[in-house]
Amino acid sequence: MTARLAWTASSLAAVVLTASCTSYYEIPIETPIRPKLDVSAFQRVFVAGFIAGGSEDVDGNLETTRLLRSQLRTKSELRVIDADVLPLMDVALDARENASDGGADREAAPAAIKEDSDLEVYEHVFANVEYWKRIGEEYQQPLIVTGTVMFAPQARSGIVQRDQEVYDSFGRRRVVPVRTYMERKGFVLRPRFIFIDGRTGTVLHSENFREEILYNANQTSPALSSYFELMDRLIPNFLSTLSSQRIRGTRILLQ
Repeated sequence: MTARLAWTASSLAAVVLTASCTSYYEIPIETPIRPKLDVSAFQRVFVAGFIAGGSEDVDGNLETTRLLRSQLRTKSELRVIDADVLPLMDVALDARENASDGGADREAAPAAIKEDSDLEVYEHVFANVEYWKRIGEEYQQPLIVTGTVMFAPQARSGIVQRDQEVYDSFGRRRVVPVRTYMERKGFVLRPRFIFIDGRTGTVLHSENFREEILYNANQTSPALSSYFELMDRLIPNFLSTLSSQRIRGTRILLQ
């Protein structure tokens, strides 16, 4: 027993001595993440436009097209095609008219897209292989990016937990959680990005995203600034579909 205690004591002493002489270094590392979609067959990308709705204060079609083209120019190896945004809503309605031999479908289409259900009249355009193949031939068979964008105001009320500063009789500060009932308003962004092969007109991949932002009911925030804040959250996920991304971190090196 005495020998075992002596051995344990000497081991602890060695650990303490080693720890006291050890230096710690943080080594930066990057971990590559492979893209979700193989785009090696394409040299160009055409952000064609979107069927958008929700808020009348933001043109989700034009703003999303401009933003994605800008991001792809700097963060993708594909050449971005600059061209007019396609009139997808008119294309979708024309196709339905031709299929039904009349104008009933155009008359039944909502005057403005306010809800997700309003998109149903138009979504068949993304499956129109001949149309997208024709667009691909016009722009030298690029990867085509399109889809839907819903950016709408929303309101929510309920119990919210927030931190509150309190001071005791000696002036010492503490932060305590407080639960209060609050009414909040803001915006929700629900884009669906669809990637189409410009050589064949077929859909290669699609992804749905959802982000929201809420403010106090008495706080005013412009719709456009909220839109860009929400898109900033989504852009990394969008880019990871087309190109490899790197996650930066650190590792600890002992010496």
